[in-house]
Amino acid sequence: MGEITKSLQEAFLQPLLEGEQRRIIFWFDKDQEFAEYIHEISIENIKVHKLTEGNNFYTKVLLEEEDPTSNYLMYSNSDMSIEDNWLLDTLLYSKEFYADKISLIMNEMNIDSSLRGSVKKYEKFFGNKDRVRKFKGFEVSVFTEGTIELVMMSALCNLKTPDFEDVLKVVLMDTLDDNHNKYFDSISKYVGSDVFWNTVAERYGYEQSQKTLKTLFIHLTVTSLSHAVNDEYLSRIKNYIATRNRSNALVFIDHWMHHKTDYYIYDQYAEIIEKEIKLSDIVNQLPVEEFKSADTFPYFDKAIIIYIANSLEERMEDYDTYMKLINLRRAKHYYERYQSVYEALYYTVKMFEFHKKYSMGIPKAQAVDMYRAYVNDYHHMDMFYRKFYVAYDNNSNSEILKKLKVMVENLYTNWYMGELCANWSAAVQEEMKSSWVLPGIQSQKDFYRSFVAPKVYNGDRVFVIISDALRYEIASDLADKLNSETIGACEIQPLLGVVPSVTKMGMASLLPHKELDIDLSGNVLVNGKSSSGLENRIGILQAAIAESTAVHFQEMKNMNKAGRRETFKGKKLVYIYHDSIDATGDKASTEVYTFTAAERAIDELYDIVKIIRDDLSGTNIFITADHGFVYQREALEESDKIEKEGIQALEVKRRHLFSQEKGERSGLLDINMDSLIKNEHQITTYVPKATIRFKIQGAGANFVHGGASLQEIVVPLISFKNIRSGQKNSREIEKVDVKLTNTIRKITNSLFSLTFFQTEKVEDKRIPRTVKVYMTDDADNVISNEEMLICDRISDKPDERTFKLRFALKSIPYDKNANYYLITKDEETNVIVEKTSFSINLGIVSDFDF
Repeated sequence: MGEITKSLQEAFLQPLLEGEQRRIIFWFDKDQEFAEYIHEISIENIKVHKLTEGNNFYTKVLLEEEDPTSNYLMYSNSDMSIEDNWLLDTLLYSKEFYADKISLIMNEMNIDSSLRGSVKKYEKFFGNKDRVRKFKGFEVSVFTEGTIELVMMSALCNLKTPDFEDVLKVVLMDTLDDNHNKYFDSISKYVGSDVFWNTVAERYGYEQSQKTLKTLFIHLTVTSLSHAVNDEYLSRIKNYIATRNRSNALVFIDHWMHHKTDYYIYDQYAEIIEKEIKLSDIVNQLPVEEFKSADTFPYFDKAIIIYIANSLEERMEDYDTYMKLINLRRAKHYYERYQSVYEALYYTVKMFEFHKKYSMGIPKAQAVDMYRAYVNDYHHMDMFYRKFYVAYDNNSNSEILKKLKVMVENLYTNWYMGELCANWSAAVQEEMKSSWVLPGIQSQKDFYRSFVAPKVYNGDRVFVIISDALRYEIASDLADKLNSETIGACEIQPLLGVVPSVTKMGMASLLPHKELDIDLSGNVLVNGKSSSGLENRIGILQAAIAESTAVHFQEMKNMNKAGRRETFKGKKLVYIYHDSIDATGDKASTEVYTFTAAERAIDELYDIVKIIRDDLSGTNIFITADHGFVYQREALEESDKIEKEGIQALEVKRRHLFSQEKGERSGLLDINMDSLIKNEHQITTYVPKATIRFKIQGAGANFVHGGASLQEIVVPLISFKNIRSGQKNSREIEKVDVKLTNTIRKITNSLFSLTFFQTEKVEDKRIPRTVKVYMTDDADNVISNEEMLICDRISDKPDERTFKLRFALKSIPYDKNANYYLITKDEETNVIVEKTSFSINLGIVSDFDF
């Protein structure tokens, strides 16, 4: 009785409707279960009146004449639906109350009594307190039979809000085996499998005669696929394509694929199903243009990768198409899975493009012109080769990548390095053997005098970072990173590196000096003193500038902020030595990781700049190298090595030797050292032409330096000037903007396309932006598929910064007077960058895209 009283109190406390003056509730107790307890009911401001067979007319007089203002609880155990019932009109404007379990639940949930039959049908579901609690927790305002069924299924699937799309996903995610699916079993037991299948049929057009969860999943994926691949090509599986509400399947699959955690199970199913429906047989008959946007199954990415790889192998020169395909796939679901393969493909295509550009061969030219051509263009080939192998090493068991590797080695080692180095060696032979200078090119040995000294003497504090073997093309990547990710001003220029391009020569030439020399033991002397080791270099620095020091990168990194400030307090000049690349490449056991070390070096050097800027308030930073390097992945042939031909040598390494002998030798460049060092002992440096190595004992000949190739002697110099926010010439880092270009704000078809424009090209402080685009209703419910847009175009041409996206709306009722929104959301920050209002007026909902 306490529970009943509480329910009655809640019923009487409900707000009155418009025109109502009081509340009358009829309590029907057909089986007279509570007849003897009715006198126990006591609710404040409520009068209890018991109806009998003989007092109906009096009751009408009581309610309408004698007491028309009081709240009444009318208790009755008779049928009041008969026509000659005096209180029938009163009953119609009053509320009904039943005290059996179903009625109490209905009353508690505010379910209208007209739905009593529907609730009674699911009495088994409501026979459990936990299920009732979950049902009640959804707080639905208006119930229908369909709503009751949806809420029950949602409760059984442990959802937070009632949504059949989520119900379906929870069921399918458990297992596609009907006999072992716990959620499907619960729905079948407490709601009925027919309710589930009818809802699926209504929403997703699934009408197979033999209904199973597995064929339902096939139906949803194939129907989704039919939006990207024309139906005529899917004739083998056309029975799985919905004939109505097709867009619902696309939206359902799209939301599942893009869920941050649930996608994992979807991917497992998709791989199984694509084999069952023999998708490869279908796709392999199609031109790539017909399925390039398809995203439902992983096989499409495999097919596109195979297509590009085979086309490259067959020397089909449609490179622009391949690049567009790779860029298109970057925004697709499975890109991350195949990212390393796509990146390897991308750089292979770039290498083929370079080869096509120089199809007549890399031209012979004067040394200075070749040097400038390397700085302006040729070095990109070294970068593509490096980045290919960074991608390759992430998935080196891939048969496709092994196929690409053969092409890449042929392009890089056999063609590019062969032609470039032969032509450069010829230019050096003719122009640079007697004097190691190039007109208009700063020499590495003049670095301190030309760049550091003027700033120090001007009172500026200077930091010099020297990264061992930081090749020009790697430094170019670092400069791009500094330009796009800091507000500082960053420029890169080349220096003519010294020969031999070895650490002891390069490091010495970067120190303050009046003269450099080499003794008969091969030691490099700065102003007559040894320059090897950190302590000797500190001594040389302090001889020039008393308030100076040098430190190894790792030591600096290990300090805390206070330690750094204390260590470098009062120092006007700081040299920082970094050696991730050389330390890796110079060891036979680790040289295979040279390019991985280069990627790490870029991040480490960027971090050093941030430490100098943030912890030491440094504003003038130079980043340079002692030398570059030559590296090829494939094992060297015997023809890549040369004997030293009986030359009496002070020192022999793989790419150079020192000798006091003079004169030309076959296959070697003899370089006079007079323009580089004091040369008291009349030493000549001999370096093998091109990329040939001297035959010496020991492993590790793939990574080398010491020679005179452009890769070894084009030394980068990055000048970084930190500019604080708000200072003159400061530019904040901003992501490029993206705008919807369509002017019409009315959608009249459930399938539609929209055009977007990247308003600026990516350059310097304008960095790429990735956005997610989708439609929502006024309550922020997503009502369409979600599309990804990667805005990282660097072209000046507006048409190359224009994107077209296709959308599908859920097949649900739309209010033509309501507002719907196109949301453009930044993928990194989750901030909405554009919210555009649309009206939707579909008329007769159509699945045809005209």
